[in-house]
Amino acid sequence: MSDDSTRGPGGHQPALFGMTEAAPADGVGYRGPTACSAAGISYRQLDYWARTGLVEPSVRPAHGSGTQRLYSFRDILMLKVVKRLLDTGVSLQNIRAAVTHLRETGVADLTQITLMSDGATVYACTSPDEVVDLVQGGQGVFGIAVGRVVREVEGSLAELPAERAEPQPARPAGDELAARRSRKTTA
Repeated sequence: MSDDSTRGPGGHQPALFGMTEAAPADGVGYRGPTACSAAGISYRQLDYWARTGLVEPSVRPAHGSGTQRLYSFRDILMLKVVKRLLDTGVSLQNIRAAVTHLRETGVADLTQITLMSDGATVYACTSPDEVVDLVQGGQGVFGIAVGRVVREVEGSLAELPAERAEPQPARPAGDELAARRSRKTTA
């Protein structure tokens, strides 16, 4: 069963871990504050998750002070899924394991997945039968339909600014140190 409202440009569903989505390929992304707003998280969470590798910006990572991270649609979707799992009581350690598993298995289209959890373990169900089996076994307590989260993020981002990543010139390491020294002496 397919829902056309989750389809991206050209009628294709946006992929989370493949390169079929337009944002990483053409350099269009969203700055940190926009990603925070769309995912419903604080900038502190965003920064921590990027620095620890939970969800890193795929359009443009930060390279020293003064550069802006740019997050793709799929990055923001993952941020929102992580936030939902945290809100339901799943530990960050278990969320990391779930995110790692999803990346390692190469799931190309998470819109068909329902994430189920008993509060300790996260299960990725790809069919209604798997959800029923999990619930009947007494393990699943709550679920997150990723397709619905996709639509929520699309709606949020429709109202927020995006930008194209321009190539950042590489600065020699001494330039930043010199700039700090000059700011310090003028202050």
